Amino acid sequence: MAKVLHVVEVLDRGAVESWLLRMLAHARRRGDEIDWTFYCTFAGPGARDCEARAMGARVIQSPVQIGDKLAFARALRAELKRGRYDVLHCHHDLISGVYLAASAGLPIGARLVHTHNADESVLTPSPLKQAVLRPALRQACLALADKLVGNSEHSLRTLLRRRRLDPARHRVNYYGIDPGPFAAGTCDRAALRRDLGVPADAPILLFAGRMTPEKNPVFAVDVLAALRRRVPGTVAVFAGAGDLAAAVQARADDLGLTDAVRLIGWRDDVAAVMRASDWFILPHPHAPMEGFGIAVVEAQLAGLRLLLSLGVSDAPVLPAAAWRRLSLDAGAEAWADAAAELWRAPAPSREAALAALRASPMDMDRALDDLLSLHAVGGRPR
Repeated sequence: MAKVLHVVEVLDRGAVESWLLRMLAHARRRGDEIDWTFYCTFAGPGARDCEARAMGARVIQSPVQIGDKLAFARALRAELKRGRYDVLHCHHDLISGVYLAASAGLPIGARLVHTHNADESVLTPSPLKQAVLRPALRQACLALADKLVGNSEHSLRTLLRRRRLDPARHRVNYYGIDPGPFAAGTCDRAALRRDLGVPADAPILLFAGRMTPEKNPVFAVDVLAALRRRVPGTVAVFAGAGDLAAAVQARADDLGLTDAVRLIGWRDDVAAVMRASDWFILPHPHAPMEGFGIAVVEAQLAGLRLLLSLGVSDAPVLPAAAWRRLSLDAGAEAWADAAAELWRAPAPSREAALAALRASPMDMDRALDDLLSLHAVGGRPR
């Protein structure tokens, strides 16, 4: 059994950390023996630390903020020495080069860089420092990692740039998606709509995720305004939080849509919110493209019609999907036309989406097997 150190941000609502905890829980249900430690680069505790520990994992907060890179690297190196880990699994894209450098010369069986998006962030607002750090950190990842892994082929190729894929070192490990919340029982749409303050017969356009520039939620308000002229009574629900929440509300107010928009924040019952909705919208900017959208898969399992931008890859779209991909340059009116066209057709089948998930690399068992195979040291898990 390999002793694995996962370097993550903080065990909270982040997509990476949520996926790892989902895989940990599934491994426990299957009876797999795993030895995982989460090394969190944020110095403070995470909301899900206790959840991880209850499943047998260790959680360590870095004593030094990652902004102080040299001191951070020394602290990480000290933990790697103390813990005598078999595998260092780094989850911070280009920044993983810092973690690899900290591990130089230590007897670690496998060093993995796992890229989860195409943003290529290097944690500095300075354009000059970005220009210097990006190629240096990329080269560190390429030279020092035993395996380079992407959550989609697009994410992996972004990390590699124009380098040829090497099946021995380069892998795609898709996120495992739990179908349970979408497969179990029926959904009381009327009750949930009452909870949201939405009329029982109102079509719902759902935005679910971080309300940040890279998700472009304000554009969804413009689409709502155009869509209400085609499908009267449509309401938009924004499930998530972020810096643009106030801008979304302000845009709704400016367009006279105050009563047609609901900002409900982060919800633990997002699967139920999805199952009570009708469309899912993700107007992600075209560049950099999103690496992999978990919410896109979940929306299909909930039976939603999808409205996606050119900034969303094909990876999370299942064969059973009812969807349209549009350019943001086409404008809100074109997006509303696509939504209305999808509305006139029969709703997509949740059963077909669940079957497509089971046959895909996002199936929980298959995704977990792929993940654990990455931790094989010396040709076998240790």
